[in-house]
Amino acid sequence: MIQSGTVDYRERQENFERWFQTPLGRALLADQRRFCDYELGGSTGARQLHLAVSHRLPLATGTDFVQKIVTTPRWSPQTPEGVVVCDADELPFPSDSMDLVILHHAADFSPYPHQVLREAARVLRGEGTMLLIGFNPVSLWGIRKLVSRQHLGPWGGRFLLRGRMEDWLHLLGFAVQGSVTRFLRLPIQRSGRRPFRQMDARLSGNRFLPVGAYYCILAKKRVYGRLPRKPVWRKSSVISLPGTGTVGASRGYQQEGVSIGIPQEQE
Repeated sequence: MIQSGTVDYRERQENFERWFQTPLGRALLADQRRFCDYELGGSTGARQLHLAVSHRLPLATGTDFVQKIVTTPRWSPQTPEGVVVCDADELPFPSDSMDLVILHHAADFSPYPHQVLREAARVLRGEGTMLLIGFNPVSLWGIRKLVSRQHLGPWGGRFLLRGRMEDWLHLLGFAVQGSVTRFLRLPIQRSGRRPFRQMDARLSGNRFLPVGAYYCILAKKRVYGRLPRKPVWRKSSVISLPGTGTVGASRGYQQEGVSIGIPQEQE
């Protein structure tokens, strides 16, 4: 699943990957890598899954996992051996098989962003960690997307609201452990001068200024087990037949030829 209506998301993914070769794209990727290394540097486990628009944009390379699985949405003769070719909304992995899932703009460049989160939640084991990165529409970058006539680079992405993504995660059984916005550079290629870099370093990640170019959501998949309960056995009530003259007995009740009822007074 890659096309939705007239929108060719595969073409937008390829263009977004090329955009990362620009000065602004390299600066954005470097900031995302620093954040992932800071948040996930000490993570360990069996399997780490990285979902992105390309296998050439790795994140969290400093983690200590037995197996690190990298995916790409399209195949080419240059695709390295071991890279899994698949769409983020149709993952070929068993359920509960990953300890860490990283979504690097995977929902931004998918026709089915909610399905991307559902698939990531499916393959993640209970108490596993998910790191979700997406473009922030409440930013100068979001304004640039609104006024942009061309859907090139990041401007071809969805720019989904951070609050909506957090709501989706809650519905999928996740507990959000952290949520910040980062990268306050202007969305122009010449914004990498020293004053802008210093401002970005001071204000990036400030929760009172959530207008960074992208957001990072760190969430844990919760598994709520039921407490074992002992069965409550009801004592069977023994119903005895009412005796002669008992108040409330049925009139004329017949059982095996025996008449049980209230005796009539003799005149």
